[in-house]
Amino acid sequence: MTKSEAGLVVRSQAGYMTVKTDRGEVVCRVRGRLRRWRAEGDLVAVGDNVRISRNDDGSGNIDEVLPRKSVLARQLSGVSYDYKQIILANPDQVLLVFAVKQPDPRLRMLDRFLVVAERAQIPAVIIVNKVDLVDQNYAVSLFAPYEKIGYRVIYASAYTGERLDEIRGLLPGKITTLAGPSGVGKTSLLNAIKPGLAQLVGSVSQGVGREKGKHTTQVRQLFELSEGGYLADVPGMRTLALWDIKGEELDAYFREIARLVPRCKFNDCTHSHEPGCAVREAVETGEVSPARYDSYLRLRFGHLQDGDIEDEDDFED
Repeated sequence: MTKSEAGLVVRSQAGYMTVKTDRGEVVCRVRGRLRRWRAEGDLVAVGDNVRISRNDDGSGNIDEVLPRKSVLARQLSGVSYDYKQIILANPDQVLLVFAVKQPDPRLRMLDRFLVVAERAQIPAVIIVNKVDLVDQNYAVSLFAPYEKIGYRVIYASAYTGERLDEIRGLLPGKITTLAGPSGVGKTSLLNAIKPGLAQLVGSVSQGVGREKGKHTTQVRQLFELSEGGYLADVPGMRTLALWDIKGEELDAYFREIARLVPRCKFNDCTHSHEPGCAVREAVETGEVSPARYDSYLRLRFGHLQDGDIEDEDDFED
């Protein structure tokens, strides 16, 4: 009987999974019996811990997928049914990279990513890049509302090296992914973390066709870091939908709103017009950021602009 081995899925492409084990990497397919009983959504994803068996030709089979502690998921577009597509399994953290200038930060996009992270219970760190282009006080004024509600914000510069050691210190022993709009300096940050890493990631992404709105083969991959841990390249977050989130659930994923809800006069308060609404009162007094409140209303009532949902977050600048 073939001995079962534990491993980590480090690459996924066209139904083939590369699994890293103590004996090296093995290209695997999923056992048919697992596919027969598959639940809605992806059965195996990059970041999954699995058990495999090897074939005589050196390939392998994934026999078991171990329980996940967290997932980044999206609702797959272009299909007529609900389908939860797993983008990344078991991430330990997500670094949300935004520039303070060139381009100006799209804070509604940041709010959207934070909702997804809160929903998935994945710690999020906000990286504010290009602080060398502005006065420090200006940068802090833009992102202070996020620090106020408990998010870690790192004001960095890939150009000058400011606080890059702090970013590197976040990575050892963890599975980390980056997200953010194009042009914010992710390539520079990647190369600062590990020289040549951005080119390695980019070569994988460019080698696979990716056209918006069409089904194309995508590669998702974990890149091992020398100090331990992995950096995940997970194309597809462009269409990261608020999977299975009802409007009223958003209260829980805006930290500053969640703590105020018990103080509202009505149990079913939508925080949009009701008298005795603690959230609206907090906005008026400055306790809650008006911009964050606006993001909440847009997400809850579907008043999204095109720019809010087209999240360009690949690793290219």
